[in-house]
Amino acid sequence: MTKIETIMRTSPVIPVLVVEDAAHARPIAQALVNGGLKVLEVTLRTQAALDVIREMRQVEGAIVGAGTVLNEQDLRRSVDAGAEFIVSPGLTEPLGRAAIASGIPFLPGIANAGDIMRGLDLGLNRFKFFPAEASGGLKALKALAGPFGNVRFCPTGGITSDTAPSWLAEDAVLCVGGSWIVGKGAPDVAAIEASARAAAALQV
Repeated sequence: MTKIETIMRTSPVIPVLVVEDAAHARPIAQALVNGGLKVLEVTLRTQAALDVIREMRQVEGAIVGAGTVLNEQDLRRSVDAGAEFIVSPGLTEPLGRAAIASGIPFLPGIANAGDIMRGLDLGLNRFKFFPAEASGGLKALKALAGPFGNVRFCPTGGITSDTAPSWLAEDAVLCVGGSWIVGKGAPDVAAIEASARAAAALQV
């Protein structure tokens, strides 16, 4: 089993986190881990993101990665901040080769057969299906899974607590990415932990 597959199989839902204030990082991470979700994707969409990764790495049990990694510079900055895995919304050859060379577990985004074939050419076969709902939803993923029998996915984008079970029931899906678990603003740790606990129980 590859390193990225091990991470994907750790929790049925990977929280996709957009955190504006690094002071919120540890309380959020602790609540998620307490609720049973250990794999945390911190998106590089805020100025605080790299500091958030550093802070969340201090929480015992948390496996912290960087999301929205767009290029080699983002990759280097994320690795330097302590990211344990990398997620990108798409796949380019320069980013793919740099991620592979770094040795870090890498989950690149794909939306169609051409994307998957480019990933396979690089030796990759575990992908983020993104944006999942906008790219045709579960029906599209099932169609893609047919000709690519050895490929497994983490669908992300538009998935909710209500729709996650149907995605997780698909054989080609190892986990889903979810932004519903943590709301914006100051963290309500009790609500986050409860949401995480519900998400962790979705494994089929």
